[in-house]
Amino acid sequence: MRIRPCIDIHNGRVKQIVGGSICENGGGMSRPHENYVAAESAAFFAALYREAGLDGGHVILLNSVSDAENYEADVRQALEALRAFPGGLQIGGGITPETAGRFLDAGASHVIVTSYVFRGGELDEERLEAMIREVGKERLVLDLSCRRLPDGRSMVVTDRWQKFTRMEVCDETLDRLCGSCDEFLVHAADVEGKRGGADGPLAELLGAWTRGSGFPVTYAGGIHSLQDLELLHRYSGGALDVTVGSALDLFGGDLRLEELVRKCRELDHPTV
Repeated sequence: MRIRPCIDIHNGRVKQIVGGSICENGGGMSRPHENYVAAESAAFFAALYREAGLDGGHVILLNSVSDAENYEADVRQALEALRAFPGGLQIGGGITPETAGRFLDAGASHVIVTSYVFRGGELDEERLEAMIREVGKERLVLDLSCRRLPDGRSMVVTDRWQKFTRMEVCDETLDRLCGSCDEFLVHAADVEGKRGGADGPLAELLGAWTRGSGFPVTYAGGIHSLQDLELLHRYSGGALDVTVGSALDLFGGDLRLEELVRKCRELDHPTV
């Protein structure tokens, strides 16, 4: 298990937002529930992660592409972050085959996609193949962020976690898609930003699958204490990487990044 850092950008500012609270309301976007708005730039956090040796994190553009002014403000911040940590960060949010090269050229190690490869609630194989042709599967991360239905199934959600697809996060789905990308990123959107603990059943499912496959999966959502990190390690058998956002002191929480890194190492290599 290792820490994958994050930089979430909304309206050109680094923020931590409660999962699923950004939604379209006809004339535009509703105001999200913000946990924290940083005074520092995205490049500041990228440089901090670089100095800490924490690569493989993700930069997420939270504005819709249709909100052109604010999306471009997000992009400007993101490009500065990528240049501050070349090869150390992935980027997602409105990425298409036509725009992916701009971010890769700026220093992104991978592009992250969800909404582009889904239409009408189904995986669009042609769009997925178009993305692979453009960037190569070795530079593609599929974001299978999900929300839970009343029957307990976790379903992939798109468009800032507002639209349910008909794709379940399960072994069959992971087996089907792992040949089309380099990693999976999975936000448990129901608990994202709420600091209420990890989604245990989802972490168990993902952990069991990645232990069997050896394929990298990063889990995000709900971690707010070292005890939560211990539980996630137990749920997943230590197989998942983890992203912690709102709980970090960098973003107004109580946990120090150094503490999380140290705890992950202790969990993976306990003293006898």
